[in-house]
Amino acid sequence: MSSLAGMPILYHHWLNPSARFIRVLLAEKRLETTLRLEKDWERRDAFLKLNPAGEVPVLLLDDGRALSGTRAIAEFLEDTIPEPALLPEAPEDRHEVRRLVDWFHSKLGTEVTRHTVNEKLFKRFMQMGEPNSDAIRCAAHNLRTHLAYIEYLAERRHYLAGSRFTMADAAAAAHLSVVDYFGDILWDRWPTAKDWYVRVKSRRSVSPLLTDVIPGLKPPAHYGEIDF
Repeated sequence: MSSLAGMPILYHHWLNPSARFIRVLLAEKRLETTLRLEKDWERRDAFLKLNPAGEVPVLLLDDGRALSGTRAIAEFLEDTIPEPALLPEAPEDRHEVRRLVDWFHSKLGTEVTRHTVNEKLFKRFMQMGEPNSDAIRCAAHNLRTHLAYIEYLAERRHYLAGSRFTMADAAAAAHLSVVDYFGDILWDRWPTAKDWYVRVKSRRSVSPLLTDVIPGLKPPAHYGEIDF
């Protein structure tokens, strides 16, 4: 049972992996939330008052508090809605989850997701010039490294940090679901990572992400399929 009253508002954008991560956590915690699409690049004054950094996600609570910072929101949810737990009890296990969350948001986000979204979404829809082919090739090269790491983890653990679904899986799924929207993952080359992703896609917290479709930019046919 949530200790938060009312129905918070989550400011998000469809293909923002940090916002997707928080959406998964909110759904895992069974906290009903109103989604509000925010084009944060527009730098709206009203949104900047909620988060001076001008970035999604922002979780606006019923009492007017505006929570920002992806990791800070995640920890707030874990502290205020302890069940179901998305961090293990043992300190070393909690460290492993947090390490992987940092890995996916920092390394995978910087080396793959950001390039992919900037070059294949923003430049197309915001008329920011032609996509940078070097950046796209760099993202593709880095993606193979990260998929190999996920393959390594999934060969040794049922979920990425252990036997249970945690924030680590939510972070990885948030980023991979964005990259997969553009059809950039050749899943048949990564069978164990694919098996893990099938398990994650089937969760009620993750499957709603796969219904998001940007007008004028359709994902590949397998994108929303649970067993693909």
